[in-house]
Amino acid sequence: MTKTLLVYLHGFRSSPNSTKAVMTGEAIRALSNPAHSYDWYCPQLLASPKASMEMVINRIEQSDADRIIIIGSSLGGFYTNYLAEKYQCKGIALNPAVYASRELEPHVGMMTAYDSDEPFDFKAEYIDELKALQVHKLSDPKRYFLVAAKGDELLDWTEMVRFYSGSKQLVLEGSDHGISNYQDHLPAVIDFIQSESLA
Repeated sequence: MTKTLLVYLHGFRSSPNSTKAVMTGEAIRALSNPAHSYDWYCPQLLASPKASMEMVINRIEQSDADRIIIIGSSLGGFYTNYLAEKYQCKGIALNPAVYASRELEPHVGMMTAYDSDEPFDFKAEYIDELKALQVHKLSDPKRYFLVAAKGDELLDWTEMVRFYSGSKQLVLEGSDHGISNYQDHLPAVIDFIQSESLA
C-alpha cells in the first residue's frame, strides 16, 4: 500500500473548522482505498509563523508517507509555498497571500479568530518571521496548482497569477476571498492531488 500525507493549512484568523478545510478533508478521506491511503493533517496554526512551521515540519518528519501534498488557503497558501519548496512536493494554493509580510503588517496587534472570541496577539516580530519564510520564485512551477478568484476582496488575483506563472491555474470569474463556491472547484483540486505526474 502507498500512503499520501495531505497537509491542509488554513488562513489568517481561520481554523481547521473552515468550510474549505472541512470539505477538502471529507473528500480526501473518501479517496482512501486498499491500494492507497491518505493521511489527513489539518492543524490549528499558531499566531507565530515560525512556531506554526516548526509544528507542521515536525509532523511531516514523523510521517511514513510515500509522498506529501500541501494545500493552503490565503496565509496557508503562503506557507504552502515554503513547505512545497522545502520538500519538493506538490502544492495547492487557494487565493494565496504570496507576499504575506506585506499583507499582514497592517494587522499587527490584538486579534480574534473568525469562529472564536479567543483573543490572540499578532506581534510585530511575526512580520520578520514571515519575511524569513518568503519564497521569491518557485523552483518548479509545474508542481503547483493555483486557484485564484478575480472577486477576492482582500488580495490581488493578478499578483497570484504572475507568481504562479507556469503552474496549473484555475482563475475564477467573480467569487470571493473565501471561495464561497469552493464545492464547484473541489473536483479540480482532487484531480490534481490524484494525478501521478510530479508526485
